[in-house]
Amino acid sequence: MIEINKIYNENCLDTMKRMPDNFVDLTVTSPPYDNLRDYKGYIFPFEDIARELYRITKQGGIVVWVVADGTVNGSRTGTSFRQALYFIEIGFNLHQRLFYEKSGPPPDPTRYEETIEEMFVFSKGKPKTINLIRDKKNRWAGVMPFGHRTIREKDGSLSPKPIRVINEYSKRTSVWRYATGHNHSCEDDCAFEHPAIFPELLAGDHIISWSNEGDLVYDPFMGSGTTAKMAHKLKRNWIGSEISKKYVELAEKRIAPYLAQKSLF
Repeated sequence: MIEINKIYNENCLDTMKRMPDNFVDLTVTSPPYDNLRDYKGYIFPFEDIARELYRITKQGGIVVWVVADGTVNGSRTGTSFRQALYFIEIGFNLHQRLFYEKSGPPPDPTRYEETIEEMFVFSKGKPKTINLIRDKKNRWAGVMPFGHRTIREKDGSLSPKPIRVINEYSKRTSVWRYATGHNHSCEDDCAFEHPAIFPELLAGDHIISWSNEGDLVYDPFMGSGTTAKMAHKLKRNWIGSEISKKYVELAEKRIAPYLAQKSLF
């Protein structure tokens, strides 16, 4: 019905129509929002897309929805919250609300610097795959816990206190920090022809966290091809939809060298 490891130049609703129920293990995407709703002349029917994502997602599968709020008439729109509530309304669980902290936010003289975007992690039932990344350095790694090094027994004698091993690294917090901008978000210069790429490490970290090798990863708004590139490098299968022919050509150009590296598999 549908070919994998391919970007489809069409509305994502058309791509998903050809997918059977319970087909995709993981979706990682950053959709158009607010003033970008009219994306290169195309309308963004959010509710229809969310319902189709629920249908095609496997039981236990995950949808990662990276989104931020724009400002309209001096007010933040709250689009991200409304979308999150709709995902819950149609059956998804909000497994976790994560935050993507970026460097160099656009200046706004009326507000504190807004450095984060929401990363909503929705699950269809209980998540079937959880590979939490442990890269937070522990200050007290290998050191005995605070307090006395002995414990007093009932007869009044002292015994050595059991040593608790503190690992060198622990799981990261809910705030994921990435350098952004040219030569930071990714290593492919051509990708910056797209106006709104997200860091390839962000896509890779979610792919690692919520899928296993051989799983199928989908991006309904493929843009410059970030999700496809990282899924391939991490030995996952993938499908992308992108309604703009210009961006499909850009994404295909970007990922072609990586697809040629068969040794990755």
